[in-house]
Amino acid sequence: MTTLIDYGPPRKRSLTLRGHRTSVSLEDAFWAAFRRLAAAEGKPINALAAEIDEARGIDCGLAAAIRLYVLAALEAEAPDS
Repeated sequence: MTTLIDYGPPRKRSLTLRGHRTSVSLEDAFWAAFRRLAAAEGKPINALAAEIDEARGIDCGLAAAIRLYVLAALEAEAPDS
């Protein structure tokens, strides 16, 4: 099975976290997965981003924290190999 991957550069995305505008640079694939996860959890994307922002450490940027959140969610869905 061949998986097609879009290797395009990250794009800046706008978010509102607790009333403050911010932006993150994410690749289209991570942004799409992040939006799907927010919808599956019944949360607005800004609310999920705020939760991730609150939980991340000071040594981890918001974009990296979102990528790690998406990765962890995908790994949790994957069957054990």
